[in-house]
Amino acid sequence: MNLPNRLTLLRIVLIPVIILLWIFPYSSFGFEPIVFQIGAVSLSAVRLAVTAAFGIAVLTDVLDGWLARSRNMMTTFGKFADPIADRLLYTVMFLLFVNDGLISLVPVFIMIARDAVEDGCRIVASANEKEVHAGTMGKLKNILQRITIVLILLNNLPFELWGLPVSGVLLWFTAFVSFVSGVQYFNQMKEDILESR
Repeated sequence: MNLPNRLTLLRIVLIPVIILLWIFPYSSFGFEPIVFQIGAVSLSAVRLAVTAAFGIAVLTDVLDGWLARSRNMMTTFGKFADPIADRLLYTVMFLLFVNDGLISLVPVFIMIARDAVEDGCRIVASANEKEVHAGTMGKLKNILQRITIVLILLNNLPFELWGLPVSGVLLWFTAFVSFVSGVQYFNQMKEDILESR
């Protein structure tokens, strides 16, 4: 197994680590995480730890893609596992936020539905020996998801200090971009999907 694929596997391994860090019942074990006060905003050490783990996971995503392309190390496993690792990571993060009442389920549902549309398009493309390409909106969606997740983890810092709801606005904008990129994927395979025999 080459290095890019190992980095992809590391990203997958980090997902349960992030979940455990987030949901672990610290107080039940007599441990109260440190809480930092930044102006009127509280930020716990748990959130900082999760942010660090998420940052490492994102870094593996950037590195494995760069290594695979620049060193001609692209494999079938990488093409299969890399997008799955990305979706698992982002979906888990957003669902953790929904579960804690930090964000609405609606934009998260839009993003999950969009991924389902992409998967369907890829299945049809594979059956018809075609290939669907991630457009600009799809790539933008990934970047926006990363930024949104980090802002939510950091309680919207530094924007919260000025009363600017950037993380909330960005969440809905990310959902909109996700929807548009899903439409783009569908349009690529529309003729194949809607064909009747």
